[in-house]
Amino acid sequence: MIKQFLMNLLLSFIWVALTGSMYYTNFLFGFLLGFFTLWIMNRNEADQRYYYRVPKTISFIFFFLYEMIIANLQVAYDVITPKYFFKPGIVQYPMDAQSDFEINLLSTIISLTPGTLILDISEDKKTLYIHVMYLHDKQKFMTQLKNRVERKLLEILR
Repeated sequence: MIKQFLMNLLLSFIWVALTGSMYYTNFLFGFLLGFFTLWIMNRNEADQRYYYRVPKTISFIFFFLYEMIIANLQVAYDVITPKYFFKPGIVQYPMDAQSDFEINLLSTIISLTPGTLILDISEDKKTLYIHVMYLHDKQKFMTQLKNRVERKLLEILR
């Protein structure tokens, strides 16, 4: 999988060098062009993980940006209006992430979203303690976090 990624980066840099345009959009276009070229050339290989993970990663990035924009708008609206809509609470979240890298990435993504903050990780590394600014329904929050964020992240990492 690393071989395909490095080859894809090499093709992207070759595309940038051939076109002579050093813009990030040109690099992204070269990356996508290299991705499809490698995918067509390697369709018969046994290891196809790279070709499934790249679209999932791009999808997760757009999903996370959307969630961050919504959370920012919610916090900004709460700040500029005279009435407060927040209902803070602490959630004990049982997670499916197992390795230190998965736990670290999950906790970082949760903390980057405005209105949530990781307080602690249990000693057995199976539970996150999360401070939530808008905790109207605890079970709904935990279900959304499990099904939307953690599931998508673990699909990319595993």
